[in-house]
Amino acid sequence: MPFSGSDIVKIFFAILVPPVGVFFERGCNADFFINILLTILGYIPGIIHALYIILKY
Repeated sequence: MPFSGSDIVKIFFAILVPPVGVFFERGCNADFFINILLTILGYIPGIIHALYIILKY
C-alpha cells in the first residue's frame, strides 16, 4: 500500500512527538492515552507504538 502525503506527515510527527502522530491517525481514544503512557515511560516505546498505529490503520 503506497503512502500518502498525510501518512508522511504523521510519521514525521510520530518520530518527533509520538502522541501527536497517534492523535492525527486515531483521535482521542485509548490508543492515544496508551501512547502517552508509553512515551512517558520511555521515548522509544512511544515511537514504536505510534509507528505501529499509523502503519496499521
